Amino acid sequence: MARKPNTVRARAPRGTKRVAPARKGLQRSAPRTAGASEDTPYHHGALRDALLEAAERVLERDGLSGLTLRAVARDAGVSHAAPTHHFRDLTGLVSELAAIGFRQFNAAMAAAGAAGTSPMEKAMARAKAYVAYAQAHPGMYGLMFRTERLDMTRPSLHEAASASFAGLAGAIGASRHEQIHEQALSLEQAAAIARAWSLVHGFTMLLLDGRLTDILRRLPKGTDAETLLDAMLKSTVVRPPGA
Repeated sequence: MARKPNTVRARAPRGTKRVAPARKGLQRSAPRTAGASEDTPYHHGALRDALLEAAERVLERDGLSGLTLRAVARDAGVSHAAPTHHFRDLTGLVSELAAIGFRQFNAAMAAAGAAGTSPMEKAMARAKAYVAYAQAHPGMYGLMFRTERLDMTRPSLHEAASASFAGLAGAIGASRHEQIHEQALSLEQAAAIARAWSLVHGFTMLLLDGRLTDILRRLPKGTDAETLLDAMLKSTVVRPPGA
């Protein structure tokens, strides 16, 4: 009977650590190389997050007009079918992206409001945080208020946008020294909310579009956009009840 040949196994020298093979399925935040498949190295949950990260990159880089399902797939390095599988269509994708924007925005507003002591300080801090978020994320900010491109019935977006309005209503209520129930506003309360929102949102859009440059150059040397906003807020945002 023939003897089986001896098999020789190479052994690493003593004291040498064995290196485990790389694990698959780790989430990546940077774009992958073109041609990568949807199956690797993302697992299901990580791929969805990666697509949203890619969508934000495309949005900030190329604007809303450049945000397409193919552009997002290409940036994430996955198949063109991947965004459709997770979000069905572009409306689904941008709606989930806007929900992320609102959550980030709400967190910035809450942190700013918590830093102040008086209603005036809180209102000023929230307004400055509002403008700062828009300056840091102009594409996302623009998307959040493009209602015609969004599906506001999606639970994630509806919840985040409602929380944003509730935060605004709460801040205005505190400045008026009264509690505001956002589901049942008086005319005076609605006017106060719309006035404050219009001021800060309008200022933000003028700033992002470069339309305040002409005004700022006419002001005393050293006056910047934040100084101008401070002056506007002090005379407009905080008003006593009935004003």
